[in-house]
Amino acid sequence: MALHPEAGKPASKEQLVNVARLISAYYTNKPDKENASQCVSFGTSGHRGSAFLNTFTDTHIAAICQALAEYRHQQNITGPLFMGMDTHALSEAAFSTAVEVLVANGVSLVVQEDRGYTPTPVISHAILDHNDNSDVLADGVVITPSHNPPEDGGFKYNPPHGGPADSDVTNQIQLRANQIIVNDMADVKRIALVDAYNSDLVKEVDFANNYIAQLDQVIDMQAIAKAGLVLGTDPLGGAGLGYWDRIATHYGINIEVVNRDVDHQFGFMRRDKDGKIRMDCSSPYAMAGLIDLKDKFDLAFGNDPDFDRHGIVTKKAGLMNPNHYLAVAINYLYQHRTDWPQDVKVGKTLVSSSMIDRVVKSLGRDLAEMPVGFKWFVGGLLNQEIGFAGEESAGGIFLRRNGKPWATDKDGIILCLLAAEIIAVTGKDPGEHYAELTEKFSAPVYTRIDVATNHAQKQVLSKMDKSVIQSTELAGEAIINIQTHAPGNNAAIGGVKVSTENGWFAARPSGTEDVYKIYAESFNGQDHLQQLIEEAQALVDSVFKSAGV
Repeated sequence: MALHPEAGKPASKEQLVNVARLISAYYTNKPDKENASQCVSFGTSGHRGSAFLNTFTDTHIAAICQALAEYRHQQNITGPLFMGMDTHALSEAAFSTAVEVLVANGVSLVVQEDRGYTPTPVISHAILDHNDNSDVLADGVVITPSHNPPEDGGFKYNPPHGGPADSDVTNQIQLRANQIIVNDMADVKRIALVDAYNSDLVKEVDFANNYIAQLDQVIDMQAIAKAGLVLGTDPLGGAGLGYWDRIATHYGINIEVVNRDVDHQFGFMRRDKDGKIRMDCSSPYAMAGLIDLKDKFDLAFGNDPDFDRHGIVTKKAGLMNPNHYLAVAINYLYQHRTDWPQDVKVGKTLVSSSMIDRVVKSLGRDLAEMPVGFKWFVGGLLNQEIGFAGEESAGGIFLRRNGKPWATDKDGIILCLLAAEIIAVTGKDPGEHYAELTEKFSAPVYTRIDVATNHAQKQVLSKMDKSVIQSTELAGEAIINIQTHAPGNNAAIGGVKVSTENGWFAARPSGTEDVYKIYAESFNGQDHLQQLIEEAQALVDSVFKSAGV
């Protein structure tokens, strides 16, 4: 995908979403029952879509919530459901729908007071905290499309284990929700929002209190305070914006919030690589505003709208590639968390950098390599078999300092604070640490590209097997491994990964957008990386041609 000429520049007024029209579309547009692309579809991170495309409407959310209420009853989940939302415009509308349907079904809800915003990791943390101290199991919902553009909405379910729901759960909810839609919503129970809030089934709390009070159990906040670091953050208008001032006050650290806007149009954003508004804290184009301010701070960081991702900005390195920071975080944690079990593994997705593999080997630790999707790490984190889990798209989580679980979903807040801890304890920022790793292990070049595709093509890609690889060579090197299943759990990766001694590529459809993704990495330089990408794209084209899509 070619770089858009306006990438990194301020958004234009012409491209800002008409929020009033979007909300109107949410309540008036109906999905076409015969169109598969407009059905409820849970990808790697829940159901996502846009009201303008008839893929995220009141109909979808009401059906999903009715199906979820029925699922909870079947599973005897009788505790509260913790529900949060991010700052996307459709999150507000979907929140109202969800309250009306869930309360009508007798579900007890715990929501942020004054209809405030709540980060994804805070909901995960709240679920685990409750279930550790109660015999009645709680679960949760986060209404968010993550970093997707302003016109999108998303709905994610976290069962009692606190992390993203597994496919067996989402498939059941998805199937029932689509059945409800086909039956013209006759099975949906619903009451007015005011009546729901006036019932005894909705409890308002301040989720931030407990989460912030426990942060020193997972991060050495005292070390950060003692170091006197000057920290900066751009929350990108996300759900955790109000958390940073409270964290700074609670622990006596210096955090300057450089952007305090909450704007459903996200008009303050810089354009992403394709010219769109996308709140991706791992993109140097979306994060250009904070990068411009990097010299003001010892460290700066940003997050996406639901705060499950992180972007780390240092004075010399600028915005760190997510893979680079994950490698540094792993190298630091497994040497400084001395209370963690000695046999605790490192979790990574199959498409994350092989630099991590080299770091893990040097630490004498075992690697748990999983398919894309954070749900694959939940069991290992809960059982304290995995100490750190991370994915290439700037998501990560790790255990408390005493080795107990903190949360089982990605937590962008603690990944940002960990970068500050690394400086405070070692005197070097994460960028400097990564430079040292490249001196030891060589410097790979890595990329991920998104290519527009359709539903039929995505289905074909998700079912690829080893037989699609006819060649014995890739980019001039012998192929040494072809993978369609992850070695960490033998689960299908929904695509294929092909490796040589000095490089690899993986191709798989996105679970949340109408694109397919090609990931590639080379330890032989940029030209070799480009060759890997070209051969990967040729492979995908041949798969489409053979399937006639």
